[in-house]
Amino acid sequence: MVLRSREKILLVFVAIAVAIWAFDHFYYAPQNRKISGLKEEVKAADLRLAESVLLTKGTETVEAEVTRLEKELDRLSKKTLKGEEFRAFLKHLAKESDPLQMKIISLIPQEEKPSLPEVKKGTSASQYRKVTVHMVLHSTYTKLGSYLKGIEELPFLVNVDNLQIEKNEEILPFLKVTIGLSIHIITL
Repeated sequence: MVLRSREKILLVFVAIAVAIWAFDHFYYAPQNRKISGLKEEVKAADLRLAESVLLTKGTETVEAEVTRLEKELDRLSKKTLKGEEFRAFLKHLAKESDPLQMKIISLIPQEEKPSLPEVKKGTSASQYRKVTVHMVLHSTYTKLGSYLKGIEELPFLVNVDNLQIEKNEEILPFLKVTIGLSIHIITL
């Protein structure tokens, strides 16, 4: 059987079409799927890399904060007297209470009792005691400012929990000042 030229051309086109289909089906499509899979892996790796960069920055921030807090703790531990806190507080109060500028009306110290879980843990659990002091005094504004500045410079930790300043016509030129303080005392 002799093929005509038209049939030969048609056969060549069919062979080319089969070759293109075979190339697409057996080589191009699997390679395209592999490339898509690799692109997804690259995206996932980029996300993990971005997460790790954020975690690294977070870790550096936490390390810097820990270093800052350690320095603060060292500064406070050097500043703290051991067992002499309340005596030093009273000495500071006596030194600052000039009768012409500051009069102490009442001073009520009260030691806070440790909570029940701390008592069960034993004495090693709490090496600090907290003493709250409620004071009422009559003072001028400038003397009150220097007294509060002096509290900041005491060699132990004192928190000013509340401060109320009232102007009272009966005690002019003084102000009526109510202060709540927390003094942290190291137990020996």
